[in-house]
Amino acid sequence: MVWSPDNPYRPFCSERCKLVDLGDWAMEKYRVPVEENKNAPDDKEQE
Repeated sequence: MVWSPDNPYRPFCSERCKLVDLGDWAMEKYRVPVEENKNAPDDKEQE
């Protein structure tokens, strides 16, 4: 696939790839890993 302004689905190669990626985001298949902060106060301590 040539990266070109002529491609209406850029950055994807096709409409199908665009829709597949959107579906994966909607189904939460992509996630940002989060590490628990052990130094953070518990919610119970804040009450």
